[in-house]
Amino acid sequence: MPPVPVHRIVAADAYRVPHPFRAFAVRSEEPCHAFDARAPYGRLHVIRTGFLDPGALASLAAQGRARTRTEAFSDIDYATTTPTELAAAAPGVADLVGSIAGALRLTGVLGDGLPAYRSSVATRIDYLASRGAGFHNDVRGRWSRCLFWLLALDLSEVDFVMPHAGLQLALAPGDLVVFDQTLAHGLARAGDGGQALEAAFLTGDDCRQVFLTGELPLTDAQWAALGAPWLPVEEHERRGALDLAVAEFDERSGAIKRPRALRDCMKRSTCHVDER
Repeated sequence: MPPVPVHRIVAADAYRVPHPFRAFAVRSEEPCHAFDARAPYGRLHVIRTGFLDPGALASLAAQGRARTRTEAFSDIDYATTTPTELAAAAPGVADLVGSIAGALRLTGVLGDGLPAYRSSVATRIDYLASRGAGFHNDVRGRWSRCLFWLLALDLSEVDFVMPHAGLQLALAPGDLVVFDQTLAHGLARAGDGGQALEAAFLTGDDCRQVFLTGELPLTDAQWAALGAPWLPVEEHERRGALDLAVAEFDERSGAIKRPRALRDCMKRSTCHVDER
């Protein structure tokens, strides 16, 4: 029997908001939230899983590496896979999708029922390969109403960093992380002071990282239960919020570029909605 996953919750709300703003928020491109925004989810979930032994981790990582290309620093590449392909790569794992879903259920972000987590994992699961990662966020389209998860397959001496949330977390193979991708995030070496440095990922057997990844879409009620309800943009403007959907980040430090140019970012007149 694999060991029971160990779940811990890490605070990700020590926000470092640049002047003249006082808070963060993210707007949606979807018509259902055309003039709304939500605050970031101020927690990060880390689950130390045990359902993948070293052989299964290596086999899955090899499959993911063969399907992706990461040649330069901060390259990130995705390759869609399926439960059938994953089962072939890790035949010793009886139900990989179910194991991931069971671990994700510990977070409670979609409620208590296992089917919601299993459906989300089975609907889409990707390989993600990187060669380090400069600071960026992911907010396009439906992503503003999702949380992301990452299951580390192959990496060494890599920290997951969210600079504006005051968070730096060492990762190991088998770690499953759930986070709000609208906050800037990147990968750094432990000794680099939270900086994403190209020189740290240029050479060596540990310069590349491989993950499995997916999305957890949340309903409006689920966002509200997490303390990040969708509210009219005027409410976030009153709070002095900077819209993370339009922020640009320095790849090395994560600093928000030209924040004063974003003064009117949380006004109804500047909302942009994808009508597709």
